Amino acid sequence: MPEITLAGRKIGPEHAPLVIAEIGINHEGDYAKAERMVRDAHAVGCECVKFQCHVVEDEMSPQAKKVIPGNADVSIYEIMERCQLSEADERRLKDLVESLGMIYLSTPFSRAAADRLESMGVCGYKIGSGECNNYPLIDHIAGFGKPMILSTGMNSMESISKSVDIMRARKVPFALMHTTSMYPTPPEKVRLGAMVELMQAFPDAPVGLSDHTMTIYPCLGAVSLGASMLERHYTSDKSWPGPDVSLSMDPEEMRQLIEGSRIIHKALGGTKGVLPEEQVTIDFAYASCVTIAPIKKGEAFTKANLWVKRPGTGEILAEHFEGLLGKAATRDIDPDTQLTWELVAK
Repeated sequence: MPEITLAGRKIGPEHAPLVIAEIGINHEGDYAKAERMVRDAHAVGCECVKFQCHVVEDEMSPQAKKVIPGNADVSIYEIMERCQLSEADERRLKDLVESLGMIYLSTPFSRAAADRLESMGVCGYKIGSGECNNYPLIDHIAGFGKPMILSTGMNSMESISKSVDIMRARKVPFALMHTTSMYPTPPEKVRLGAMVELMQAFPDAPVGLSDHTMTIYPCLGAVSLGASMLERHYTSDKSWPGPDVSLSMDPEEMRQLIEGSRIIHKALGGTKGVLPEEQVTIDFAYASCVTIAPIKKGEAFTKANLWVKRPGTGEILAEHFEGLLGKAATRDIDPDTQLTWELVAK
């Protein structure tokens, strides 16, 4: 089974899915909001929160000032300038997250951001879909030798394979996230089959779902197909402004996702058969062969004097009924008697 370890937490099919709360830039550069989101996530049992690390001048050229994302009315450059955190605030958040026993992750969008995170001593890296085919950056980050979780939205299997080859060559533990880079994503565009395709193509990597729909249901469905990680945007309050708040889960939804994913994971696997624990139900739910009329010695069993009734505590169960018909009783038998083999002539 593929497996990676992030800050001591094992991630793979044999373990309950890691739920990642993508705070991202929903704090809009406000440290107090970011802290509130961390504490609220911790309160509902979240194991991992993820931020975005933006060093705008190293991340984007001035041409980005003319590019407006589909879910915004200002340029991506302006959004990131407004929402980036200072290095000092990022260090404070990392200390807070880890003091609460949670995993701190952040997505670097440039070489300078990756270097900053490395200097902060992060346990691993989450790579966004936009960087999946940014092979120079992938190689730079892989050079740190730490676990990498790579989102794969907007990329073909061919381009994903190139990044995987880099990570394998660097011998870093890695995992993959299937993603649809639509904000929000209609359910019919989620394509959980693509997540399964990643599992089959890259059997050495745990695979999960980074989801941008408006509900937790696709993530729960992904667990039944073997997802090892689940990521959704997150906010403490859906009334707050923020680039991704409209498609974010709140603490209560995250609590439900964590609980539901763990229950579904426990329910996976197994084979069909009778469990020892089912015996108490078998005793009352099965049917035994029971006489329904007086029967004389030597008289044949027929449907007129023999039938099947609960409980299943008799010696001869209903499955043997047809085989008893026409055979003779070895002695007189009263009605409502659970038949035993000694009462049936051989």
